[in-house]
Amino acid sequence: MNEKKSVRHAPSLESTGQQAAADPYIDYVAEKKLVRKLDLHIIPFVMLLYLFSFLDRVNIGNARLYGLEEDLGLTGNQYQTAVSILFVTYLLAEVPSNLVLKKFTPSRWISFITTAWGIIATLTGVTQSYAGLIVCRLLLGLVEGGLFPGAAVYLTLFYTKRELALRVGYLFISAAIAGAVGGLLAYGIGSMDGVASQRGWRWILILEGLPSFVLGIATWFLLADDPETASYLSSEEKHLIKVRRDRQLGQTSSAQKFHKADVYAALEDWKVYAFCAGQFGTDTMLYGYSTFLPTIIKGLGTWSTAQTQALTIPCYCLGALSYVVAARISDSQQRRGLYTVLFGGISVIGYGILISDSSTGVHYLGCFLVAMGLYVTCGLPLAWLPNNSPRYGKRTTATGLQLTIGNSSGIMAPFLYPSSEGPRFIRGHSVTLAMVGMANVIFAFMSWYLSRQNERRRRGDEDAKVANMSEDEIVELGDESPRFVYTI
Repeated sequence: MNEKKSVRHAPSLESTGQQAAADPYIDYVAEKKLVRKLDLHIIPFVMLLYLFSFLDRVNIGNARLYGLEEDLGLTGNQYQTAVSILFVTYLLAEVPSNLVLKKFTPSRWISFITTAWGIIATLTGVTQSYAGLIVCRLLLGLVEGGLFPGAAVYLTLFYTKRELALRVGYLFISAAIAGAVGGLLAYGIGSMDGVASQRGWRWILILEGLPSFVLGIATWFLLADDPETASYLSSEEKHLIKVRRDRQLGQTSSAQKFHKADVYAALEDWKVYAFCAGQFGTDTMLYGYSTFLPTIIKGLGTWSTAQTQALTIPCYCLGALSYVVAARISDSQQRRGLYTVLFGGISVIGYGILISDSSTGVHYLGCFLVAMGLYVTCGLPLAWLPNNSPRYGKRTTATGLQLTIGNSSGIMAPFLYPSSEGPRFIRGHSVTLAMVGMANVIFAFMSWYLSRQNERRRRGDEDAKVANMSEDEIVELGDESPRFVYTI
Protein backbone atom coordinates (compact mmCIF):
# COMPACT_ATOMS: atom_id res chain seq x y z
CA MET A 1 0.00 0.00 0.00
CA ASN A 2 1.11 3.52 -0.68
CA GLU A 3 1.92 5.47 2.44
CA LYS A 4 -0.18 8.62 2.78
CA LYS A 5 1.51 11.94 3.30
CA SER A 6 -0.18 13.44 6.32
CA VAL A 7 0.75 16.90 7.52
CA ARG A 8 -0.18 18.14 10.94
CA HIS A 9 -2.47 21.16 10.79
CA ALA A 10 -1.00 23.55 13.32
CA PRO A 11 -3.39 25.76 15.33
CA SER A 12 -3.75 29.30 14.07
CA LEU A 13 -5.86 32.34 14.88
CA GLU A 14 -8.65 30.92 12.73
CA SER A 15 -8.32 27.32 13.83
CA THR A 16 -7.92 27.76 17.59
CA GLY A 17 -11.07 26.57 19.29
CA GLN A 18 -12.01 24.20 16.48
CA GLN A 19 -9.57 21.39 17.09
CA ALA A 20 -12.23 19.35 18.82
CA ALA A 21 -14.35 19.50 15.71
CA ALA A 22 -11.65 19.31 13.07
CA ASP A 23 -9.50 16.36 12.11
CA PRO A 24 -5.93 17.40 13.12
CA TYR A 25 -4.42 15.56 10.17
CA ILE A 26 -4.86 16.50 6.53
CA ASP A 27 -3.70 14.44 3.58
CA TYR A 28 -2.84 17.28 1.24
CA VAL A 29 -2.27 14.98 -1.73
CA ALA A 30 -5.80 13.63 -1.31
CA GLU A 31 -7.07 17.20 -0.88
CA LYS A 32 -5.62 18.26 -4.23
CA LYS A 33 -7.21 15.24 -5.90
CA LEU A 34 -10.51 16.12 -4.26
CA VAL A 35 -10.44 19.70 -5.53
CA ARG A 36 -9.68 18.46 -9.05
CA LYS A 37 -12.64 16.08 -8.84
CA LEU A 38 -14.93 18.85 -7.60
CA ASP A 39 -13.77 21.07 -10.44
CA LEU A 40 -14.47 18.31 -12.95
CA HIS A 41 -18.00 17.58 -11.73
CA ILE A 42 -19.20 21.04 -10.63
CA ILE A 43 -17.51 23.80 -12.60
CA PRO A 44 -18.37 22.82 -16.22
CA PHE A 45 -22.02 22.35 -15.29
CA VAL A 46 -22.32 25.60 -13.34
CA MET A 47 -20.49 27.45 -16.12
CA LEU A 48 -22.93 26.12 -18.71
CA LEU A 49 -25.87 27.24 -16.60
CA TYR A 50 -24.57 30.78 -16.26
CA LEU A 51 -23.35 30.94 -19.85
CA PHE A 52 -26.84 30.28 -21.22
CA SER A 53 -28.41 32.48 -18.54
CA PHE A 54 -26.22 35.41 -19.54
CA LEU A 55 -26.65 34.67 -23.25
CA ASP A 56 -30.44 34.60 -22.98
CA ARG A 57 -30.40 37.83 -20.99
CA VAL A 58 -28.18 39.93 -23.26
CA ASN A 59 -28.76 38.45 -26.73
CA ILE A 60 -31.36 41.17 -27.20
CA GLY A 61 -28.31 43.34 -28.01
CA ASN A 62 -27.46 41.11 -30.98
CA ALA A 63 -31.13 40.75 -31.95
CA ARG A 64 -31.20 44.53 -32.30
CA LEU A 65 -28.69 44.28 -35.15
CA TYR A 66 -30.98 41.89 -37.04
CA GLY A 67 -34.23 43.84 -37.20
CA LEU A 68 -35.90 43.52 -33.77
CA GLU A 69 -36.65 47.24 -33.46
CA GLU A 70 -38.03 47.53 -36.97
CA ASP A 71 -40.27 44.44 -36.78
CA LEU A 72 -41.79 45.34 -33.42
CA GLY A 73 -42.03 49.04 -34.26
CA LEU A 74 -39.94 50.22 -31.32
CA THR A 75 -39.45 53.97 -31.09
CA GLY A 76 -37.71 56.39 -28.73
CA ASN A 77 -36.48 54.68 -25.58
CA GLN A 78 -38.65 51.59 -25.97
CA TYR A 79 -35.67 49.36 -26.76
CA GLN A 80 -33.77 50.62 -23.70
CA THR A 81 -36.89 50.06 -21.59
CA ALA A 82 -37.17 46.47 -22.83
CA VAL A 83 -33.53 45.85 -21.92
CA SER A 84 -33.72 47.40 -18.46
CA ILE A 85 -37.14 46.21 -17.31
CA LEU A 86 -35.84 42.66 -16.97
CA PHE A 87 -33.88 43.78 -13.93
CA VAL A 88 -37.00 44.87 -12.02
CA THR A 89 -38.15 41.28 -11.50
CA TYR A 90 -34.57 39.98 -11.58
CA LEU A 91 -33.77 42.03 -8.46
CA LEU A 92 -36.97 41.07 -6.67
CA ALA A 93 -36.16 37.37 -7.14
CA GLU A 94 -32.54 37.24 -5.93
CA VAL A 95 -32.80 37.30 -2.13
CA PRO A 96 -36.03 35.21 -1.87
CA SER A 97 -34.51 32.66 -4.26
CA ASN A 98 -31.44 32.29 -2.06
CA LEU A 99 -33.58 31.91 1.06
CA VAL A 100 -35.53 28.97 -0.40
CA LEU A 101 -32.53 27.32 -2.07
CA LYS A 102 -31.95 24.83 0.74
CA LYS A 103 -35.65 24.20 1.34
CA PHE A 104 -36.32 23.08 -2.24
CA THR A 105 -32.71 21.76 -2.68
CA PRO A 106 -30.30 23.19 -5.29
CA SER A 107 -30.89 20.47 -7.91
CA ARG A 108 -34.66 20.95 -7.99
CA TRP A 109 -34.77 24.72 -7.57
CA ILE A 110 -32.06 25.48 -10.13
CA SER A 111 -33.61 22.91 -12.48
CA PHE A 112 -36.97 24.66 -12.20
CA ILE A 113 -35.71 28.17 -12.86
CA THR A 114 -33.44 27.03 -15.72
CA THR A 115 -36.21 25.13 -17.50
CA ALA A 116 -38.57 28.08 -17.00
CA TRP A 117 -36.20 30.68 -18.41
CA GLY A 118 -35.41 28.39 -21.35
CA ILE A 119 -39.09 28.29 -22.26
CA ILE A 120 -39.52 32.05 -21.82
CA ALA A 121 -36.33 32.93 -23.74
CA THR A 122 -37.39 30.71 -26.63
CA LEU A 123 -40.92 32.12 -26.78
CA THR A 124 -39.52 35.67 -26.79
CA GLY A 125 -38.57 34.90 -30.39
CA VAL A 126 -42.23 34.66 -31.44
CA THR A 127 -43.49 37.83 -29.76
CA GLN A 128 -45.34 40.18 -32.09
CA SER A 129 -45.44 43.47 -30.21
CA TYR A 130 -43.67 45.78 -27.80
CA ALA A 131 -46.08 44.75 -25.03
CA GLY A 132 -45.29 41.07 -25.65
CA LEU A 133 -41.56 41.79 -25.49
CA ILE A 134 -41.98 43.61 -22.17
CA VAL A 135 -43.94 40.69 -20.66
CA CYS A 136 -41.30 38.21 -21.81
CA ARG A 137 -38.48 40.29 -20.35
CA LEU A 138 -40.26 40.64 -17.00
CA LEU A 139 -40.85 36.89 -16.75
CA LEU A 140 -37.29 36.15 -17.85
CA GLY A 141 -35.89 38.32 -15.07
CA LEU A 142 -38.16 36.69 -12.50
CA VAL A 143 -36.82 33.19 -13.11
CA GLU A 144 -33.21 34.07 -14.01
CA GLY A 145 -32.71 36.20 -10.90
CA GLY A 146 -32.05 33.23 -8.65
CA LEU A 147 -29.27 31.59 -10.65
CA PHE A 148 -26.14 33.64 -9.94
CA PRO A 149 -26.73 34.15 -6.18
CA GLY A 150 -27.73 30.49 -5.90
CA ALA A 151 -24.65 29.33 -7.80
CA ALA A 152 -22.36 31.54 -5.69
CA VAL A 153 -23.75 30.10 -2.45
CA TYR A 154 -23.73 26.57 -3.90
CA LEU A 155 -19.98 26.81 -4.55
CA THR A 156 -19.35 27.71 -0.89
CA LEU A 157 -20.76 24.30 0.10
CA PHE A 158 -17.85 22.56 -1.62
CA TYR A 159 -14.91 24.98 -1.73
CA THR A 160 -12.85 26.78 0.91
CA LYS A 161 -12.27 30.52 1.06
CA ARG A 162 -8.85 30.05 -0.56
CA GLU A 163 -10.45 28.45 -3.60
CA LEU A 164 -13.60 30.51 -3.98
CA ALA A 165 -12.55 33.55 -6.03
CA LEU A 166 -11.39 31.45 -8.97
CA ARG A 167 -14.54 29.31 -8.89
CA VAL A 168 -16.89 32.29 -8.68
CA GLY A 169 -14.75 33.79 -11.42
CA TYR A 170 -15.60 30.89 -13.71
CA LEU A 171 -19.13 32.31 -13.78
CA PHE A 172 -17.76 35.58 -15.13
CA ILE A 173 -15.64 33.67 -17.59
CA SER A 174 -18.92 32.10 -18.74
CA ALA A 175 -20.27 35.62 -19.24
CA ALA A 176 -17.18 36.50 -21.30
CA ILE A 177 -17.60 33.34 -23.38
CA ALA A 178 -21.27 34.18 -23.85
CA GLY A 179 -20.28 37.62 -25.07
CA ALA A 180 -17.68 36.26 -27.49
CA VAL A 181 -19.63 33.25 -28.72
CA GLY A 182 -22.89 35.16 -28.71
CA GLY A 183 -21.61 37.43 -31.44
CA LEU A 184 -20.53 34.52 -33.60
CA LEU A 185 -23.78 32.65 -32.99
CA ALA A 186 -25.78 35.74 -33.79
CA TYR A 187 -23.91 36.17 -37.06
CA GLY A 188 -24.42 32.51 -38.01
CA ILE A 189 -28.04 32.32 -36.92
CA GLY A 190 -28.79 35.76 -38.33
CA SER A 191 -28.01 34.40 -41.78
CA MET A 192 -31.19 32.32 -41.40
CA ASP A 193 -33.14 35.52 -42.04
CA GLY A 194 -36.15 34.52 -44.13
CA VAL A 195 -36.08 30.82 -43.24
CA ALA A 196 -39.69 29.70 -42.60
CA SER A 197 -40.63 33.33 -43.30
CA GLN A 198 -39.04 34.41 -39.98
CA ARG A 199 -36.59 37.25 -39.44
CA GLY A 200 -33.05 36.61 -38.26
CA TRP A 201 -33.57 38.13 -34.78
CA ARG A 202 -36.37 35.66 -34.09
CA TRP A 203 -34.13 32.71 -34.91
CA ILE A 204 -31.41 34.14 -32.64
CA LEU A 205 -33.74 34.23 -29.63
CA ILE A 206 -35.39 30.88 -30.38
CA LEU A 207 -32.25 28.83 -31.05
CA GLU A 208 -30.27 30.36 -28.18
CA GLY A 209 -33.14 29.73 -25.75
CA LEU A 210 -33.67 26.02 -26.47
CA PRO A 211 -30.40 24.76 -24.89
CA SER A 212 -31.42 26.26 -21.54
CA PHE A 213 -34.60 24.19 -21.56
CA VAL A 214 -32.62 20.99 -22.13
CA LEU A 215 -30.01 21.97 -19.53
CA GLY A 216 -32.72 22.66 -16.96
CA ILE A 217 -34.06 19.12 -17.26
CA ALA A 218 -30.54 17.68 -17.00
CA THR A 219 -29.90 19.71 -13.84
CA TRP A 220 -32.58 17.77 -11.95
CA PHE A 221 -30.57 14.57 -12.38
CA LEU A 222 -26.96 15.73 -12.55
CA LEU A 223 -26.54 18.44 -9.90
CA ALA A 224 -25.73 17.25 -6.36
CA ASP A 225 -27.48 19.14 -3.57
CA ASP A 226 -24.45 19.13 -1.24
CA PRO A 227 -21.30 17.09 -0.57
CA GLU A 228 -23.28 14.45 1.37
CA THR A 229 -25.52 13.67 -1.64
CA ALA A 230 -22.78 13.88 -4.30
CA SER A 231 -22.69 10.39 -5.84
CA TYR A 232 -19.28 11.07 -7.42
CA LEU A 233 -17.64 11.45 -3.99
CA SER A 234 -16.47 8.50 -1.88
CA SER A 235 -17.14 8.41 1.87
CA GLU A 236 -13.50 9.37 2.48
CA GLU A 237 -13.81 12.40 0.18
CA LYS A 238 -17.03 13.49 1.89
CA HIS A 239 -15.24 13.30 5.22
CA LEU A 240 -12.35 15.33 3.82
CA ILE A 241 -14.76 18.06 2.71
CA LYS A 242 -16.07 18.22 6.29
CA VAL A 243 -12.51 18.44 7.63
CA ARG A 244 -11.72 21.24 5.16
CA ARG A 245 -14.80 23.12 6.29
CA ASP A 246 -14.00 22.64 9.98
CA ARG A 247 -10.56 24.18 9.46
CA GLN A 248 -12.27 27.52 8.84
CA LEU A 249 -13.47 29.33 11.95
CA GLY A 250 -17.24 29.59 12.12
CA GLN A 251 -17.85 26.76 9.63
CA THR A 252 -19.52 24.51 12.21
CA SER A 253 -22.30 22.03 11.45
CA SER A 254 -24.79 24.37 13.13
CA ALA A 255 -23.51 27.37 11.17
CA GLN A 256 -24.22 25.58 7.89
CA LYS A 257 -27.92 25.36 8.74
CA PHE A 258 -30.37 28.17 8.06
CA HIS A 259 -31.06 30.38 11.09
CA LYS A 260 -33.26 33.49 11.02
CA ALA A 261 -30.87 35.21 13.41
CA ASP A 262 -28.15 35.02 10.74
CA VAL A 263 -30.47 36.66 8.21
CA TYR A 264 -31.03 39.55 10.62
CA ALA A 265 -27.30 39.74 11.28
CA ALA A 266 -26.69 40.29 7.56
CA LEU A 267 -29.43 42.90 7.32
CA GLU A 268 -27.94 44.84 10.25
CA ASP A 269 -24.29 44.71 9.13
CA TRP A 270 -23.14 47.98 7.54
CA LYS A 271 -20.28 46.20 5.80
CA VAL A 272 -22.78 44.27 3.67
CA TYR A 273 -24.28 47.52 2.38
CA ALA A 274 -20.84 48.94 1.63
CA PHE A 275 -20.16 45.93 -0.60
CA CYS A 276 -23.59 46.39 -2.17
CA ALA A 277 -22.82 50.01 -3.06
CA GLY A 278 -19.49 49.02 -4.58
CA GLN A 279 -21.15 46.22 -6.54
CA PHE A 280 -23.68 48.70 -7.94
CA GLY A 281 -20.82 50.76 -9.35
CA THR A 282 -19.01 47.84 -10.97
CA ASP A 283 -22.20 46.24 -12.32
CA THR A 284 -23.06 49.48 -14.10
CA MET A 285 -19.98 48.77 -16.19
CA LEU A 286 -20.83 45.06 -16.55
CA TYR A 287 -24.29 45.59 -18.02
CA GLY A 288 -23.48 48.67 -20.06
CA TYR A 289 -20.43 47.04 -21.62
CA SER A 290 -21.93 43.56 -22.14
CA THR A 291 -25.12 44.80 -23.75
CA PHE A 292 -23.80 47.69 -25.81
CA LEU A 293 -20.27 46.65 -26.82
CA PRO A 294 -21.44 45.74 -30.36
CA THR A 295 -23.14 49.15 -30.62
CA ILE A 296 -20.05 50.95 -29.25
CA ILE A 297 -17.68 49.19 -31.66
CA LYS A 298 -20.02 49.68 -34.61
CA GLY A 299 -19.81 53.41 -33.94
CA LEU A 300 -16.00 53.39 -34.13
CA GLY A 301 -15.95 52.88 -37.89
CA THR A 302 -17.85 51.76 -40.95
CA TRP A 303 -18.01 48.10 -39.95
CA SER A 304 -20.38 45.51 -41.28
CA THR A 305 -22.44 43.52 -38.76
CA ALA A 306 -20.10 40.52 -39.15
CA GLN A 307 -17.01 42.67 -38.59
CA THR A 308 -18.60 44.28 -35.53
CA GLN A 309 -19.34 40.87 -33.98
CA ALA A 310 -15.80 39.67 -34.72
CA LEU A 311 -14.23 42.75 -33.12
CA THR A 312 -16.02 42.09 -29.82
CA ILE A 313 -14.43 38.65 -29.38
CA PRO A 314 -10.82 39.68 -28.50
CA CYS A 315 -12.17 42.07 -25.84
CA TYR A 316 -14.09 39.31 -24.09
CA CYS A 317 -11.16 36.92 -24.35
CA LEU A 318 -8.83 39.43 -22.67
CA GLY A 319 -11.41 39.99 -19.94
CA ALA A 320 -11.66 36.26 -19.22
CA LEU A 321 -7.87 35.77 -19.22
CA SER A 322 -7.38 38.74 -16.87
CA TYR A 323 -9.83 37.28 -14.39
CA VAL A 324 -8.22 33.84 -14.34
CA VAL A 325 -4.81 35.33 -13.60
CA ALA A 326 -6.07 37.82 -11.01
CA ALA A 327 -8.30 35.27 -9.24
CA ARG A 328 -5.49 32.72 -8.91
CA ILE A 329 -3.18 35.32 -7.38
CA SER A 330 -5.98 36.68 -5.17
CA ASP A 331 -6.85 33.20 -3.88
CA SER A 332 -3.23 32.34 -3.11
CA GLN A 333 -2.58 35.64 -1.30
CA GLN A 334 -6.11 36.02 0.15
CA ARG A 335 -6.13 39.65 -0.97
CA ARG A 336 -9.28 40.80 -2.69
CA GLY A 337 -9.24 44.57 -2.30
CA LEU A 338 -5.82 45.18 -3.86
CA TYR A 339 -6.65 43.46 -7.15
CA THR A 340 -10.22 44.74 -7.26
CA VAL A 341 -8.98 48.34 -7.05
CA LEU A 342 -6.01 47.78 -9.36
CA PHE A 343 -8.08 46.35 -12.19
CA GLY A 344 -10.88 48.83 -11.55
CA GLY A 345 -8.31 51.56 -12.21
CA ILE A 346 -7.47 49.94 -15.56
CA SER A 347 -11.14 50.08 -16.55
CA VAL A 348 -11.31 53.74 -15.52
CA ILE A 349 -8.38 54.47 -17.85
CA GLY A 350 -10.20 52.59 -20.62
CA TYR A 351 -13.30 54.74 -20.26
CA GLY A 352 -11.13 57.84 -20.18
CA ILE A 353 -9.72 56.82 -23.56
CA LEU A 354 -13.21 56.18 -24.96
CA ILE A 355 -14.29 59.67 -23.86
CA SER A 356 -11.23 61.33 -25.42
CA ASP A 357 -11.21 62.76 -28.93
CA SER A 358 -8.91 60.11 -30.37
CA SER A 359 -8.59 57.88 -33.40
CA THR A 360 -10.57 54.69 -34.00
CA GLY A 361 -7.61 52.51 -33.05
CA VAL A 362 -7.11 54.31 -29.74
CA HIS A 363 -10.81 54.01 -28.92
CA TYR A 364 -10.66 50.29 -29.67
CA LEU A 365 -7.73 50.06 -27.24
CA GLY A 366 -10.01 51.66 -24.67
CA CYS A 367 -12.49 48.80 -25.17
CA PHE A 368 -9.69 46.34 -24.35
CA LEU A 369 -8.69 48.18 -21.18
CA VAL A 370 -12.29 48.27 -19.97
CA ALA A 371 -12.59 44.52 -20.59
CA MET A 372 -9.29 43.85 -18.80
CA GLY A 373 -10.67 45.21 -15.55
CA LEU A 374 -14.33 44.36 -16.03
CA TYR A 375 -14.65 40.82 -14.70
CA VAL A 376 -11.99 41.20 -12.00
CA THR A 377 -13.65 44.28 -10.55
CA CYS A 378 -17.12 42.72 -10.67
CA GLY A 379 -16.12 39.20 -9.68
CA LEU A 380 -13.64 39.41 -6.80
CA PRO A 381 -16.07 41.23 -4.44
CA LEU A 382 -18.54 38.37 -4.98
CA ALA A 383 -15.96 36.02 -3.44
CA TRP A 384 -14.76 38.59 -0.92
CA LEU A 385 -18.05 39.07 0.96
CA PRO A 386 -18.85 35.32 1.28
CA ASN A 387 -15.27 34.75 2.51
CA ASN A 388 -16.12 37.01 5.45
CA SER A 389 -19.52 35.42 6.16
CA PRO A 390 -18.87 31.89 7.49
CA ARG A 391 -22.44 31.27 8.71
CA TYR A 392 -24.78 30.04 5.95
CA GLY A 393 -27.78 32.26 6.77
CA LYS A 394 -25.71 35.43 6.81
CA ARG A 395 -23.71 34.40 3.76
CA THR A 396 -26.73 33.62 1.61
CA THR A 397 -28.55 36.81 2.65
CA ALA A 398 -25.50 39.02 2.21
CA THR A 399 -24.74 37.54 -1.22
CA GLY A 400 -28.36 37.97 -2.28
CA LEU A 401 -28.36 41.61 -1.20
CA GLN A 402 -25.02 42.27 -2.87
CA LEU A 403 -26.31 40.91 -6.16
CA THR A 404 -29.75 42.52 -5.83
CA ILE A 405 -28.41 46.03 -5.28
CA GLY A 406 -25.54 45.50 -7.70
CA ASN A 407 -27.78 44.23 -10.47
CA SER A 408 -30.20 47.13 -10.00
CA SER A 409 -27.66 49.05 -12.06
CA GLY A 410 -28.95 47.00 -14.98
CA ILE A 411 -32.10 49.13 -14.90
CA MET A 412 -30.06 52.30 -15.38
CA ALA A 413 -27.29 51.08 -17.68
CA PRO A 414 -29.31 50.77 -20.92
CA PHE A 415 -30.41 54.40 -20.72
CA LEU A 416 -26.79 55.52 -20.64
CA TYR A 417 -26.36 54.52 -24.30
CA PRO A 418 -29.29 55.89 -26.33
CA SER A 419 -28.83 55.72 -30.11
CA SER A 420 -29.14 59.49 -30.34
CA GLU A 421 -25.85 59.93 -28.44
CA GLY A 422 -23.82 57.64 -30.69
CA PRO A 423 -21.30 57.01 -31.95
CA ARG A 424 -19.16 58.27 -29.04
CA PHE A 425 -21.65 57.93 -26.16
CA ILE A 426 -19.75 60.44 -24.02
CA ARG A 427 -22.41 60.64 -21.31
CA GLY A 428 -22.63 56.86 -20.97
CA HIS A 429 -18.88 56.43 -20.72
CA SER A 430 -18.55 59.34 -18.27
CA VAL A 431 -21.22 58.06 -15.89
CA THR A 432 -19.77 54.55 -15.99
CA LEU A 433 -16.27 55.89 -15.32
CA ALA A 434 -17.61 57.76 -12.27
CA MET A 435 -19.43 54.67 -10.97
CA VAL A 436 -16.35 52.47 -11.26
CA GLY A 437 -14.30 55.19 -9.58
CA MET A 438 -16.82 55.27 -6.71
CA ALA A 439 -16.61 51.48 -6.38
CA ASN A 440 -12.81 51.68 -6.23
CA VAL A 441 -12.97 54.14 -3.35
CA ILE A 442 -15.41 51.92 -1.44
CA PHE A 443 -13.42 48.73 -1.95
CA ALA A 444 -10.16 50.45 -1.05
CA PHE A 445 -11.74 51.67 2.19
CA MET A 446 -13.14 48.22 3.01
CA SER A 447 -9.74 46.61 2.50
CA TRP A 448 -8.16 49.16 4.85
CA TYR A 449 -10.92 48.82 7.44
CA LEU A 450 -10.87 45.00 7.50
CA SER A 451 -7.07 45.00 7.73
CA ARG A 452 -7.34 47.37 10.70
CA GLN A 453 -9.89 45.06 12.38
CA ASN A 454 -7.56 42.11 11.92
CA GLU A 455 -4.79 44.04 13.66
CA ARG A 456 -7.11 44.83 16.59
CA ARG A 457 -8.00 41.16 16.93
CA ARG A 458 -4.35 40.08 16.78
CA ARG A 459 -3.56 42.49 19.62
CA GLY A 460 -6.44 41.06 21.65
CA ASP A 461 -8.40 44.34 21.74
CA GLU A 462 -11.70 42.46 21.29
CA ASP A 463 -11.03 39.48 23.56
CA ALA A 464 -13.02 41.00 26.43
CA LYS A 465 -16.35 40.41 24.71
CA VAL A 466 -15.83 36.62 24.76
CA ALA A 467 -14.23 36.42 28.19
CA ASN A 468 -17.12 34.45 29.71
CA MET A 469 -17.87 32.28 26.66
CA SER A 470 -16.99 28.66 26.04
CA GLU A 471 -14.92 27.63 23.01
CA ASP A 472 -18.03 26.32 21.26
CA GLU A 473 -19.87 29.60 21.82
CA ILE A 474 -16.93 31.59 20.45
CA VAL A 475 -16.80 29.50 17.28
CA GLU A 476 -20.55 29.98 16.74
CA LEU A 477 -20.06 33.78 16.59
CA GLY A 478 -18.81 33.45 13.01
CA ASP A 479 -17.24 36.64 11.70
CA GLU A 480 -18.09 38.43 14.98
CA SER A 481 -15.61 36.22 16.83
CA PRO A 482 -12.35 37.95 17.85
CA ARG A 483 -10.57 34.92 16.42
CA PHE A 484 -12.02 35.28 12.94
CA VAL A 485 -9.58 36.76 10.41
CA TYR A 486 -11.16 38.86 7.67
CA THR A 487 -10.09 38.39 4.09
CA ILE A 488 -8.84 41.76 2.93
